[in-house]
Amino acid sequence: MNYRHAYHAGNHADVFKHLVLSRLIALMSRKEQPFAYLDTHAGIGLYDLRGDQASRTGEFLEGIARLWQADDLPALTADYMGLVRDMNPDGELRYYPGSPEVARRLTRAQDRVQLNEKHPQDGLLLKDNMKGDRRVAVHLGEGWHVPRALLPVPEKRAIMLIDPPFEQLDEMQRCAKALKEAVGRMRQTVAAIWYPVKDQRALKRFYQDLAGSGAPKLLRVELLVHPVDTPNSLNGSGLAIANPPWGLEEELLELLPWLAEKLGQSKGSWQMDWLIAE
Repeated sequence: MNYRHAYHAGNHADVFKHLVLSRLIALMSRKEQPFAYLDTHAGIGLYDLRGDQASRTGEFLEGIARLWQADDLPALTADYMGLVRDMNPDGELRYYPGSPEVARRLTRAQDRVQLNEKHPQDGLLLKDNMKGDRRVAVHLGEGWHVPRALLPVPEKRAIMLIDPPFEQLDEMQRCAKALKEAVGRMRQTVAAIWYPVKDQRALKRFYQDLAGSGAPKLLRVELLVHPVDTPNSLNGSGLAIANPPWGLEEELLELLPWLAEKLGQSKGSWQMDWLIAE
């Protein structure tokens, strides 16, 4: 348990992940009935970009800082960027939301937020950061147990983010297993798996495992900041989204070219296709 997300807060992968999450929540909110948000590997929820860890790497400079300075933000970024601006009311970029804070701020009064964090210290920080919101529950346990522990939910609708640190060699397989378990317990779950784009051989096996998960439909979306074959680099990241709400694919077709241009480093690009077609 060495991974601490604060070193990477606000980087290109975070921007991609949290922007898509904001759109998932917006699209799910079109219907009045409540939904639950579940986060298997939640982190601490809030990050200080001037803190020791984030400032040591400066990864946010190639991520959220580029959008912060942009004067051509698409309308579809309004929820996400509005949240970031609300957290930095003096106009200086310092604080950044993790996925728990994105979910807490963008969900509605009738929705529930269920967060899980295994790291003992981070779990306590998460509890402290989420205190005061009665819709939010924080669990301190193994993230891989979340599908069987919390699904199905009473609301009948759910978004689940599966976002492990990828420290262990088997975590891609465990992601696919968690997806299979989630849709097995509640078939309509909107499950989003974040993953790094690094090792193409490992990714090929991962895609095969995802395709065999039994999800009703599964959309693969990837944003690259370097060519896919660049060695020893986080070339980009992806989201595999089971049961994406209607309208998401169309929105991403608008957002992804802009994001690839804004966040590309040596070369920005994107791809989107269906691993499981409806």
